[in-house]
Amino acid sequence: MITLYTARTPNGRKVSIMLEELGLPYTVKPIDIGRGDQFTTEYLAINPNNKIPAIIDSDGPGGAPITLFESGAILIYLADKTQSPLLPTEPHARYTVLQWLMFQMGGVGPMLGQCHHFRRFAPEQVPYAIDRYTKETARIYKVMEGQLAQHDFLAGDAYSIADVATFPWVEHYEWQGIDLDDYPNVARWYDALSTRPAVARGMAVPKPA
Repeated sequence: MITLYTARTPNGRKVSIMLEELGLPYTVKPIDIGRGDQFTTEYLAINPNNKIPAIIDSDGPGGAPITLFESGAILIYLADKTQSPLLPTEPHARYTVLQWLMFQMGGVGPMLGQCHHFRRFAPEQVPYAIDRYTKETARIYKVMEGQLAQHDFLAGDAYSIADVATFPWVEHYEWQGIDLDDYPNVARWYDALSTRPAVARGMAVPKPA
């Protein structure tokens, strides 16, 4: 059994979508990051970086339990555990998926996250920060638009963990000052993923308190 420690954030939803896509049984341990649950001694033992998500898989490699944090690492682990086509084994296809996963981890998540913060949640308006992160977010959408103009999915013509990782960050595009009409291929991709039952189920985890 897999235990998922998560919250209602894009990074948390990556893993719940993945678990739903794979059909793996799991239990959910909600972490209230507004209350500071991520800083408890108990959670620190699971994730030394005090972030969500994290998992404990009681049936890890060799049958031994394994604890993992960092959403990208968890997606790779779950794909490898199940030999899922969401992360191909053929080297060229695998590294293509991994490079777009790293694009999400190093660009989409951090930059769109800062854009969310300064445009919507910062206690004071910081025009320089708003301008900087809004422009970088638009640049990232332009990169995705170019890729999706040529392919159905981010890593090519097959749905992969790169799409799983990126979708939750695009959900609140309006928070980022983005009009999807300006990115028709991103809109097409977003709409297609929205119709996947596993994506819908994963996006609803954890349930609101």
